[in-house]
Amino acid sequence: MSLLANLFTCSNLICGFLSIIFSLEEHFTFSSWAIIFSVIFDGLDGQIARRSSTVDHFGKEFDSLVDVISFGIAPTILGYIFVYRHFHLSATIALFIYLFCSVLRLAKYNITPKENLLSHFYGLPTTVSGGTLASFILIYRRYTAKLPPPFIFLLLTLLLSFLMVSKVRYVNLYGIEAVLQKNKLFILGSILVALIAVTVFYLITFVFLPELIIFTLFIMYLLFSPFMVKSLST
Repeated sequence: MSLLANLFTCSNLICGFLSIIFSLEEHFTFSSWAIIFSVIFDGLDGQIARRSSTVDHFGKEFDSLVDVISFGIAPTILGYIFVYRHFHLSATIALFIYLFCSVLRLAKYNITPKENLLSHFYGLPTTVSGGTLASFILIYRRYTAKLPPPFIFLLLTLLLSFLMVSKVRYVNLYGIEAVLQKNKLFILGSILVALIAVTVFYLITFVFLPELIIFTLFIMYLLFSPFMVKSLST
């Protein structure tokens, strides 16, 4: 099973590499989707390793190095070329800060004791930050011919950078399961209502608005995940 997990990590790496190539060729939609697929493969490799109890030191380090490429380097290159095209000092500084924070976030994760990560992460996962930037660019690529205002993009980049190295706790999949078990009736009722609303929304819009839904999912995790962690400690 560790081999299978590592194969998914390799798939993550391939998508990150392709994203960089697509960005350099100015195929920004393909580049953004490559990062989104990296998010999917990163989630799958972690779950396979944990569910099969095959998490090892090599796999952990391998995954983190790949994440630096897929969710650190690839989004910064995509954002820089898409928004600015030519040298821009403030963008260079902001995107370097983003890259530095993503590397720092992964290094801190690797040295954090496993027992401290049973239900949550400390700091926004690089997977979410990279996916947020990619989906943000996808929205602009599809729904407007204009580039996103540089200050909005820089503000989003710096916000994600801060959250990655902050002490804000973000729930992981095990934490989500714990929240569901602790608040079954309320959660089940909320899920039922949400499922009905999402199903209608999905049927009406997903074919036409996949980028908006993906971006919304990332933002919902960013905003509501800390409250889910807090509910576990009360």
